[in-house]
Amino acid sequence: MSPRYLRELLRKSGWKLAPMVEGVRVDSFEGLERTLVALAGEYTARPREVRRLVIEAKDHAKLAAARGQDPEVKAQREEMVRWMLVWLENPPVFEVWARLRAARITEARSSPPG
Repeated sequence: MSPRYLRELLRKSGWKLAPMVEGVRVDSFEGLERTLVALAGEYTARPREVRRLVIEAKDHAKLAAARGQDPEVKAQREEMVRWMLVWLENPPVFEVWARLRAARITEARSSPPG
């Protein structure tokens, strides 16, 4: 049984999983942000393992984007790849970056056009 398959089974169990077991969620931006923040907390104790996990998720999302037929799903995966690249640049800063990004998007949506 592959680690990826086992991780999927554990995720479906509904149990709260340790960050290294849960891995990087790419089913939504909320899940992606939550798991990347959790993994940043694990980074100082086991940087190699955590980086490997994020790089694997990034590569998988990149392949999914390249193979995607639906433009919306493709764009979403490409954006998720960018988020993981930001995380890989500096894991401890990712949480602040994500909050600032969300605030900027919220501000842009609430600003009147013009």
